Amino acid sequence: MTHGSSDEHSQATGGESEELVRVVIVDDQKPFRMAARDVVEVTGGFEVVGEAESGEESVELAARLQPDLVLMDLNLPGIDGLEATRRIHASGEKHIVVLMVSTYEADEFAPRAEEAGAAAYISKSDFGPDQLEEAWTAATRSS
Repeated sequence: MTHGSSDEHSQATGGESEELVRVVIVDDQKPFRMAARDVVEVTGGFEVVGEAESGEESVELAARLQPDLVLMDLNLPGIDGLEATRRIHASGEKHIVVLMVSTYEADEFAPRAEEAGAAAYISKSDFGPDQLEEAWTAATRSS
């Protein structure tokens, strides 16, 4: 028998569903991908299912893995995170929630992220389990 029961998992995710939120992390910097993976793994109800280093790779991964959530950096090699977000949604993947996570000033880039189809913009310096849960809850409540 494995540790942890369905009841424990159900309580950890608020009892709504036993399925974990499937997350793809997109960032060209491995240290941030590792940090983001740690945040996702300590946040109850979320699991990392893939990672990408470029905008093009994120579009391909989103189509192939069908995650629930993509944590998207803004500045990427090739197409940037804004264009990758547009392409993910343009390909019919509107059910995929994209959270833009970047070092750039939120005042300038949050509106641009929203125009591209991102559900929220979170500064990398503020990114943690609470912000992940809050952004996911807000995005899924409005859909």
